[in-house]
Amino acid sequence: MEYYGNKLCVSYRELVDGGIVSACNYNNWVNRGKVDVVRKGGGKGSCALIAVDSLPGSYKDDVRRKYPGGGAVLVAGWVNSNYELDQGAVVFFHDRSKTGVDLPEDKAREYIINASVLNTCIKLYDRAKDYRKLMGEKYDWSMMAEAIEALRAELHHTLPKSTLRFRKKVAQYKKEGYGCLISGKFGNQSARKVDYKTERLILAIAVQPNKPYNTSVQEMYNMFVTGELDVYDPDTGEVFNPDEFTDRNGEPKELREATICNYLNRPKNRALIEHRLMSFTTFMHEQMPHVHRHAPEFSLSKVSFDDRDLPRKLKDTKARPKAYYAYDVASQCVVGMAYNRNKNVDLVVDCFRDMFRLLDRNGWGCPAQVEVENHLMSQWKDSFLKAGVMFPFVRFCAPQNSQEKYAEQMNGAKKRSIEHKNHLGIGRFYAKDRHYRTEARKIFDEKNDTYVDKQYYTWDELIADDRRDVWEFNHSLHPNQKKYPGMTRWDVLVANINPTLEPLEKSVLARYIGEHVETTIRRNSYCRVQYKDWWLSDVKVIEQLEPNNWKVDAYYLPHEDGTISDVYIWQGVRYIDKLQDVGTFNTADCEQTEADEAVKLAQQKKIAKFNKWVKDNEIGTVRIADKPLRSDGAHNATGNDDAVALPDVHDDSPENGYSLVCDDWGQKALNDY
Repeated sequence: MEYYGNKLCVSYRELVDGGIVSACNYNNWVNRGKVDVVRKGGGKGSCALIAVDSLPGSYKDDVRRKYPGGGAVLVAGWVNSNYELDQGAVVFFHDRSKTGVDLPEDKAREYIINASVLNTCIKLYDRAKDYRKLMGEKYDWSMMAEAIEALRAELHHTLPKSTLRFRKKVAQYKKEGYGCLISGKFGNQSARKVDYKTERLILAIAVQPNKPYNTSVQEMYNMFVTGELDVYDPDTGEVFNPDEFTDRNGEPKELREATICNYLNRPKNRALIEHRLMSFTTFMHEQMPHVHRHAPEFSLSKVSFDDRDLPRKLKDTKARPKAYYAYDVASQCVVGMAYNRNKNVDLVVDCFRDMFRLLDRNGWGCPAQVEVENHLMSQWKDSFLKAGVMFPFVRFCAPQNSQEKYAEQMNGAKKRSIEHKNHLGIGRFYAKDRHYRTEARKIFDEKNDTYVDKQYYTWDELIADDRRDVWEFNHSLHPNQKKYPGMTRWDVLVANINPTLEPLEKSVLARYIGEHVETTIRRNSYCRVQYKDWWLSDVKVIEQLEPNNWKVDAYYLPHEDGTISDVYIWQGVRYIDKLQDVGTFNTADCEQTEADEAVKLAQQKKIAKFNKWVKDNEIGTVRIADKPLRSDGAHNATGNDDAVALPDVHDDSPENGYSLVCDDWGQKALNDY
């Protein structure tokens, strides 16, 4: 018998000449298609091959008896033709979280093949088991083991040769799954010179506060195992025992410097060492994974705020001016800026004011989200910067996490691209790039702060230079020219304003970041703010005031030149009104202009509205009459026989004496006279 096309075959001569079947009967099988002729006969030295599996049952048994070992060959042929690579085993043996060890590729491949062969064997066993039960025969494990051994060279498996060991491995595999195929040598630390406990001790010595070198770590470790140095846990006070760090012979386990370096420089150990030795911020910026983001599609969807020190110093204080910027994330434009000598609340408020002036000037809506820091912004967490009050979304960045704020990156981009090009002394004295490294030539005099190159500037010089830099930054090409070809940052800002932005709520804006004065509503018509009289928009506004309280809080946002155009009044937490600047007119008729006439007309309209409101809400008048007295001096009760009937209030005839309601008191007085 032989294999042909992964099928176990017997030749025509073995069947006919061997006396298993007659030629006539064989021809009958072939004509009726009862057997599978894998290869037709004919030609020089060629003989027909018939698949053994296709033979009728009794003839198949005759073939097995006629050719000893044929049963194993049959099994091997079936296993080979039904063998499939187990994809579940491929996933398992390449996943360290499932195997628990890092398997070399050749070992993983070996275990995948073993699992696939066992799957095929178990499939055959399940099919043959029912047949053997019906026939009253036992399963022939020796034949199975012999067949699997015959396929070792072809499939490259490493399953046991022994029948009992093979049978045991099949049972274990059915019970435990893929894991039983992994050799116990993997993950076994008994043969390691540096076991887990020794490795942890080396790492613990390496994370001393003085950050010892690798040679120092080796020296301290060897001193410890020889008893020359005590090592203890500062949290528990436990002193480590050197006798626990010995080899098989009980001798101190000495380690070479190369071994120490090998373990200290492993990536996983390097990360753990840096976590202990670095500060939180340094570890976060250099070792900790970070998120990956992309910019929004629309302008003003998100605005990021951040402060910075301008790179050059002031002449008077030798300090750097503080700047605060607001960047639109989509376009990278600076949409707000402010300057101060100190990093304080005024700096932040001025930046917000500058941003909202720009938005108001261009008729843009309120940004959908702002990204701010905790240091200066936390005081507004429950008011102005509470989500839904002014901005729909507000994000407070984690403290000391500069990589989270988009404005931090933009500060660097502005400094490298614009400021470094326009000014001297922009960079760092320790910078690796020579183009960004600054050097100062010092004059050694009695002051010890004089330099050959100009190092100090006036306030006006620095602020004017920075404003020009901001303008140039905004009007330079957007970095993403593939998406925005030929467009500047400002072009991108203007062309992609988010269409879903809410309009600016100026009254709320003025209350939180505007100027504030306490004032009083005078003569039911105006308030005095910044030495100017501002009229109420309508006389009905006084209906919203609290009882016996004419005092209000006036808020306004001044323009860049200090002028005021809008004033809003509040009483406590309630918004009352937006005041109007009606103006004044010249009292001399001969000098009045058309503008004076317009102001005079506007004021007269205000007064006329007030008079109409008073007339519409005029209070009706009543007269009060005392009840008549009885003869004993007591008041008569209503319904008493002696009671004097009061005149009908609707009858104002003279016969009734007087009327409770009088339309013309002047005429009444003349009549009485």
